Amino acid sequence: MKLPVGLNNLVEFLQRLPGVGQKNALRMAFYLLQTPDSFNNELAETISELKKKVLVCQECFSVSEDEICEVCQNKNRNSQIICVVERADDVLTIESMGGFEGKYHVLGGAINPLNHIGPENLRINELLNRVIKNEVLEVIMATNLSLEGEATALYIKSKLNKNVKVTRIGTGLPMGADLGYADMATLQRAMDGRREI
Repeated sequence: MKLPVGLNNLVEFLQRLPGVGQKNALRMAFYLLQTPDSFNNELAETISELKKKVLVCQECFSVSEDEICEVCQNKNRNSQIICVVERADDVLTIESMGGFEGKYHVLGGAINPLNHIGPENLRINELLNRVIKNEVLEVIMATNLSLEGEATALYIKSKLNKNVKVTRIGTGLPMGADLGYADMATLQRAMDGRREI
């Protein structure tokens, strides 16, 4: 059965969102079709207001309601420790964990030559300037554990002053993992990252 053009257009558009496949897009489209017009109008208005109400922090490049986010404004946070992440939602993930008292820097992606993303396309120069300006003692590389994330971490390390401590987030096996299902690279990282108990 062929979908009506309007419904098909919405399904195709929703599939452009990350993590939304055809089935989920179809389910959402039918849901929106059955909801009252007031809900759909409110959704459309909320989406159109998104870029007007959500700003990019001028210091760390995370999301904020102000020009400087609350983490960067917080005088109790340690400005000499910077956690480098690829995307603003990575900041929210680390913050939800609790316990990190430093500040953040959002690169806006990772070095990926296949997608024509080089160091000049990321906020690496801004990071290097912050490190100097704030006399940063430690830079925690929390880029994704992928080839692109690793390459980005190594590139940044090569550009930092040798007096700055550069650390990488821990890698290895997740809690409750079965060794039989782990790949060799993950097992090797787990062995290399072992610590005394």
